[in-house]
Amino acid sequence: MSALSLAGTLRCGLAALLAVGASAAAFAPGAANAAELFPLQDVRLLPSPFLQAQETNRRYLLELDADRLLAPFRREAGLPSPKPSYGNWESSGLDGHMGGHYLSALSLMWAATGDGTVRERLDYFVQELKKAQAPDGYLGGIPGGREAWNDISRGQLQADNFSVNGKWVPWYNLHKIAAGLRDAWRYAGNEEARQMLVKFAGWTVTMTSALSDEQMQAMLRAEHGGMNEVLADVYQLAGDQRYLTAAKRFSHQAILQPLAAGRDELTGLHANTQIPKVIGFERIAELSGERQWYAAASFFWRTVHDHRTVAIGGNSVKEHFHDDKDFSSMSSEVEGPETCNTYNMLKLTELLFQRDPSAAYGDYYERALYNHILSSQRPESGGFVYFTPMRPNHYRVYSEVDKGMWCCVGSGIESHAKYGEFIYARDGDALLVNLFIPSRLAWREKGVVLTQSNRFPDQASTRLAIDSGGRFTLKIRYPGWVAKGALAVRVNGKAVAVHAAPGGYVELAREWRKGDTVDVRLPMRTTLEQMPDKSNYYAVLHGPIVLAAKTAPFPGERLDLMADASRMGHIAQGQVCPQEAAPVFVSDSKDFLDRFKPVPGQPLTFTAPGLVQGPGANSVRFIPFFRLHDSRYMIYWQQATPAGLAEMRSKAAAAEAERLALDARTVDQVAPGEQQPESDHLFKGEGADAGLNGTRHWRHASGWFSYQLKDREGVARTLRLTFASGDAGRTFDVLLNGRLLQEVTIERRGEAFYALDLPLPAGSAPDGKLEVKFVAHAGSLAGGLYGLRLLR
Repeated sequence: MSALSLAGTLRCGLAALLAVGASAAAFAPGAANAAELFPLQDVRLLPSPFLQAQETNRRYLLELDADRLLAPFRREAGLPSPKPSYGNWESSGLDGHMGGHYLSALSLMWAATGDGTVRERLDYFVQELKKAQAPDGYLGGIPGGREAWNDISRGQLQADNFSVNGKWVPWYNLHKIAAGLRDAWRYAGNEEARQMLVKFAGWTVTMTSALSDEQMQAMLRAEHGGMNEVLADVYQLAGDQRYLTAAKRFSHQAILQPLAAGRDELTGLHANTQIPKVIGFERIAELSGERQWYAAASFFWRTVHDHRTVAIGGNSVKEHFHDDKDFSSMSSEVEGPETCNTYNMLKLTELLFQRDPSAAYGDYYERALYNHILSSQRPESGGFVYFTPMRPNHYRVYSEVDKGMWCCVGSGIESHAKYGEFIYARDGDALLVNLFIPSRLAWREKGVVLTQSNRFPDQASTRLAIDSGGRFTLKIRYPGWVAKGALAVRVNGKAVAVHAAPGGYVELAREWRKGDTVDVRLPMRTTLEQMPDKSNYYAVLHGPIVLAAKTAPFPGERLDLMADASRMGHIAQGQVCPQEAAPVFVSDSKDFLDRFKPVPGQPLTFTAPGLVQGPGANSVRFIPFFRLHDSRYMIYWQQATPAGLAEMRSKAAAAEAERLALDARTVDQVAPGEQQPESDHLFKGEGADAGLNGTRHWRHASGWFSYQLKDREGVARTLRLTFASGDAGRTFDVLLNGRLLQEVTIERRGEAFYALDLPLPAGSAPDGKLEVKFVAHAGSLAGGLYGLRLLR
């Protein structure tokens, strides 16, 4: 591909500004990319689950209080605020991140619906943010952020994988507001937002100019969102080379270089820290024409999609990429795929599709959109899911509008406003149909209006009606889940030959006239999909739809489905069902798909007589996961022969016995070196660092580090610490609530890792909280700490 000019190809949505007015001409698309997504404002959803989700999200957006979301920005600017900030993540260090997501979501919802109330809210939010923006361009809600930024501007930097100059992932936070301003301009043509964005980018360049390249890379160890992406966007908007240079400086070389060389070094990394970086790599590739950036983005997508993604389209466990050849944690942990990851993977997919409009990108997009994104919103009432457990017999919890302020709420209010973004694309004179979602498209440049209507996926077909025509090629995605030769097309009722194969596009070139119709039959098959590591777990799909089953609760159980406002409220913390008690598939052969029978009169509902054994086996119904809510569930099922069932359950029971017993004794725990668990426990430190030993995370410090743990009932009696024998000789103090609990010297033992139990004095948590602090002795290190648990 040739190098891209300033007006080079734009990502999805930028072209929407063509219809907003001449002021948006700076975002006009170039011709370098192979395809371009239609502006969101040119697509309107028609009745379907997606329109229902969009409307539920619109109500949720308007229930959020703009003034409470503005409070952190007003506070940091020294302005009075009529209302207090929200709690949860919005008042514990990440203050303001939701405001950025909110601005993006309002912009997307305005483009998707044209709702006047949404537009009023959007314009008000921008106007009030403008009052809080400093003359030098800084805008943020980070508590005490100015002091930290002033130090950095003088070249004074302290950073680890968690924080920058003592602030919790501050660039991640600022990226959200920068992206919000960009989207207010991109999708709604708000001129004030454009000016504010350029000023913010100017402050960013000036503020980081004192940092050497080595310091910049050290700073980028902490999660920083898509700062490289948004700076690349500003380069395209303003035409100033400084911003493209800044985008490259904000690109993490420790991630870029291995990916560009085709090496998967992702195991153990915090997953959603990496995906926005890679989105930025692809934007820089578009604008610079330098191939290494595209090579990195493309390889990352392939390795995550091909080797690290489960049936619903999500990835990671406890927010981290696990070993791609060992998915055991996926089936055992309750913190399964994070919704934010999939939100960002879809953004990356959109970009890569525009460079290379392959139907394979459409297959992934469809899979993730139906089975993860759509399923992550609680119907009617709204509310969003953070983790979607793959562990058999677990469940999800949902946010409430005034409590949950997590990242997955922020990305959630965006995701359910942008369903129209990938349905259609254009490639020269070709119109590509990527998704089978009822909608109306206005192709303004050609005067073409097309309506897609269907009851997909309940019915395996779609109809495309030309309301206003012209000469163009209609290209319809041939999904990979439709068998070769099975897709059928009729134009105005007459069958036409289909020369495409799964993974391609059916091409229909003609002069289209008003009233023309294209009927597409998309036969769906029931299939099994094994866990990516080929272990003994299987998901059931019908076409692209993941089928799941509700499972029975514990006797007398009442699941607490709505997350509370605590820092860890986004985790479904109810009782964990033993693996051996979960229903399983029992058959003499793995070829048991003929056991699945559709239930008459209930679309996409199946039974499997004689196949399922276990509690509630006779009542199991397989339904689309996106329709399954407020219940324990099964997505992945183990399989056994009748003769091997007892042995399989016995092995599962033995494997889990020690773990479940430990979990039952655990009052609270921290995973040292892992970002979210540490932030949830209010990590603090001086001279602290973290890293990986194989696949195990550690934390140590030349000074000190601490966590705040919870013991609401005052039942904790033991502090269990996990160390590595390889750190033998390190000496440090363990303090409890400011008092010495014990001096510890790490020992060299026969095993690589060992646990040390420290007894706790009675009454250690009079207010339900304990601060555990690790202080290094002179010339030594505190840690490495690999695990920390409070035990009953």
